[in-house]
Amino acid sequence: QLQLTDSGGDLVQPGGSLRLSCVASGDTLYLYSVAWFRQAPGKEREEVACIYSNGDRVNFLLSLKDRFTISRNNAIGTVYLQMNNLKPEDTAHYSCAARSSSCSGPLIGWGKGTLVTVSS
Repeated sequence: QLQLTDSGGDLVQPGGSLRLSCVASGDTLYLYSVAWFRQAPGKEREEVACIYSNGDRVNFLLSLKDRFTISRNNAIGTVYLQMNNLKPEDTAHYSCAARSSSCSGPLIGWGKGTLVTVSS
């Protein structure tokens, strides 16, 4: 059974960068597309980005496309979310999730999440 462990959240100043990691165990990650979600306090959860199983396509929340990058290394079963020029409004609980086949496929597993706080 696929299990996801996400990490990398931290307190960072505005303009800083973080890289979140999502590590798979229990199954081979290359079978799945992987998405990153975030939920800020008092707001609904939103999908930030998704990368297809072989890494050849990505989807992004348009407002983040210039600052965030999603990538994966299937050899080590890890998906990354690189976040640059962070803003206070990026403060949220970030979680990775696996989707069956494509980035429009059903969600089949979640990491527990990692907290990103952007503040001076």
